[in-house]
Amino acid sequence: MSGREQDPLDAVQADRVRAVLALGGVPQGDLQDGLQQVRLKLLERRARGEEAPRDVGAWTAVVASNIAADWHRARNRQERVATRLKLLNTRDAQVESGQESSLLAMAVAEGLDALPDAQRQVLVLRYYADLPVRRIAELLGVPVGTVKSRLFAAAKIMRERLQKEEVA
Repeated sequence: MSGREQDPLDAVQADRVRAVLALGGVPQGDLQDGLQQVRLKLLERRARGEEAPRDVGAWTAVVASNIAADWHRARNRQERVATRLKLLNTRDAQVESGQESSLLAMAVAEGLDALPDAQRQVLVLRYYADLPVRRIAELLGVPVGTVKSRLFAAAKIMRERLQKEEVA
């Protein structure tokens, strides 16, 4: 891109995309690539003459969530866990009360990894991207009841996992 004015994402949207990617299991080193993929999809829409999405923030969150799901399926699970542990150990040295919050962060990250893709996607879109259930259903092209059942199942699995690990 030749200038800032041509960037289809503002700084807030870019941060949100990175966060959705990270919550979806994409390692820190690959977040910029994921962000560029979202930008590319927006630019491709523009090049095809399509209108910009009505709610760019929601659209980019869904695209980022899909990219994270694709990445998640493509990587070896051991590699993801090892990368996360390394990042958490680095953060422990920087955070004073870091041991408890790092344990919780690690448990949540591992819990998200263990969820089926569809459940992880709606959980991240609902609770991180703060999208309403109806909007998630619309963006994913599924019934509202499907989103609700996926959210319920994902929350139940996460709750049970955190209680079992005595982190929550």
